[in-house]
Amino acid sequence: MFSLSRLVHVFLFAAFGLLLAGPAQAQKQKMKTKGGLAVSYPAAEGFDVAGSDPKAVAIADRVMREMGGYDAWRNTRFLAWSFFGGQYQIWDKYTGDFHWEKDSLVANFNLSTKQGHVYSRGQDISASPAGQKTLERLPAIWINNSYWLLMPFKLKDSGVTLTYKGEAKTMDGAVADVLQMTFKNVGVTPQNRYEVLVNRATGLVDEWAYFATATDAQPAFRRRWNEYGKHGSILLAAGRSEAAKPGRLDNIAATQTLPADVMTSKTPVAKLK
Repeated sequence: MFSLSRLVHVFLFAAFGLLLAGPAQAQKQKMKTKGGLAVSYPAAEGFDVAGSDPKAVAIADRVMREMGGYDAWRNTRFLAWSFFGGQYQIWDKYTGDFHWEKDSLVANFNLSTKQGHVYSRGQDISASPAGQKTLERLPAIWINNSYWLLMPFKLKDSGVTLTYKGEAKTMDGAVADVLQMTFKNVGVTPQNRYEVLVNRATGLVDEWAYFATATDAQPAFRRRWNEYGKHGSILLAAGRSEAAKPGRLDNIAATQTLPADVMTSKTPVAKLK
């Protein structure tokens, strides 16, 4: 149902160094200036400033504020969630460590070094063909699965061009501003395009539409982005339903600390709260 080759797309490792920054780096980013004024949500290096609409950028800035703010996002360390198809993962934003599970399969992987181990029922299978295939796929799995959780925080990522497409109504009838995201020289499928509907009243993303090719007239899917909840210091949304088909991400958590050995466990771990 959710093909990685079809849906995986953006913010590969050009933006990865920024994602791994801890509180000290976050403070440095906050203090950047533009025209002598402090920039509270600096665009990632490589964001297409010249090609992006100022109105679209201003709306993206509001989205960040409503989601908890740039400092809260940068200072959030561990994120956990269940993705469609039974995948559960925990990501350490500071170190790049990624703990991934599906059924009895467990992988512990570092997204920066691309080194890790895969276990089946607690036994190391990293050297086997199945283990090697899993290790090779983990960066793409992380890109895809984390984007489905965190897209509103990625509107000004490296390679993104952000344009304003006018006013529209969401599937649920709310007035929204439509932001278009296209990509340049980033990710594994830069030909993709997204439309992101931002609720004018709340400043939160209410809906998104995915176009496999930027020139496509109709999206491959249109889904809600709703059921927001406070996780740590930020808002995250669980709802991903289509017009008449339910869908959601479960077991969402954001925390600054973890129980010991979670990121190196060889077997599935208790879901974070």
